[in-house]
Amino acid sequence: MKKSNDTKYAILGLLTTDCRSGYAIKQMIDRSLNHFWKISYGQVYPMLKQLVTDELATVRDTTQAGGPDKKEYFITEKGEAALQEWLQTPIDKIPAERNAVLLKLFFSRHQYADTTIRQLEDYQEKLKERYSTYEVIEETIASHMRNKQDAPYWLFTLDYGKRRTKAAIDWCTDTIDQINSGRDNHG
Repeated sequence: MKKSNDTKYAILGLLTTDCRSGYAIKQMIDRSLNHFWKISYGQVYPMLKQLVTDELATVRDTTQAGGPDKKEYFITEKGEAALQEWLQTPIDKIPAERNAVLLKLFFSRHQYADTTIRQLEDYQEKLKERYSTYEVIEETIASHMRNKQDAPYWLFTLDYGKRRTKAAIDWCTDTIDQINSGRDNHG
């Protein structure tokens, strides 16, 4: 059985928004999808070309005043049908998380507790920065994009990210406290 390429469907989905050029698609990815789905420039343009080849999208050259022509992409009826089919297909498994902090923590009996705590504190700071970014994104959607049909769904995925990040921040605090408590009890 051929493995599904979810990036194809991410880009098809972006074509249902106001994103029409490869550049606009990448900007939207960087502002939103990148928090839960990584797609590089190196994937965007070949995938757009493949979507056109597969008749899931069309491309049109558009003249820009004072600039070079740009290619604009539009989802086709066949593309909309493919996106609908993918959206309705149940998720077969929970994606595995790859987290270097957890991997290091798993083996942390082989390093000083202070080093483990520093790593956890650094991770927690990065999580707090991410959480702040999510709050800015949420404010932007609420104040500038609330009339878009996609906005509630964007906020749902953002809420997931905020909750997950908040849980990880709390987990860092608890884990650091437990490590410190273990040190206090052993010496």
